[in-house]
Amino acid sequence: MPDMIDLEPGADRSILLLDDDEPFLRRLAKAMEKRGFEVETAGSVAAGKAIATARPPAFAVVDLRLEDGNGLDVVEVLQEKRPDARVVVLTGYGAIATAVAAVKIGAVDYLSKPADAADIVNALLARGDDLPPPPENPMSADRVRWEHIQRVFELCDRNVSETARRLNMHRRTLQRILAKRSPR
Repeated sequence: MPDMIDLEPGADRSILLLDDDEPFLRRLAKAMEKRGFEVETAGSVAAGKAIATARPPAFAVVDLRLEDGNGLDVVEVLQEKRPDARVVVLTGYGAIATAVAAVKIGAVDYLSKPADAADIVNALLARGDDLPPPPENPMSADRVRWEHIQRVFELCDRNVSETARRLNMHRRTLQRILAKRSPR
């Protein structure tokens, strides 16, 4: 694991990490500090906007769905205050429409959780036509399917019948899937 990021001397190493998953936020902050970033964390859209306004960082990793709103609102504020900021949007609920929206408002990349620190740093530091390498451990197709079902289930307020209807799936089949552990 590389200890330091490779930036030119004197470069701004400030980074905002915005996520409402406290254990994930702590782990990511520690990993980014080990790589030489100057980390500032926030757990809500309001806190993220305050930091982006007062001390706009050079880099940001923003969760898409937060308890008090949408992380894209923070990306917009950050792009207004510091247009050269490099922002990566993270989410456990990946969708093409939100990926396009994130990139349109200034994000440099859009990663699905679980993403590790190396994937995030590669996305933050990729320049121009350089694409970051594909993740070493991408989610399996079964895991992606399971994540999608879980997302729809949560959006339907954990109502099995409504979720099954929206997924065009038999209710009993859905119940069996929900009873199993998440695939790797």
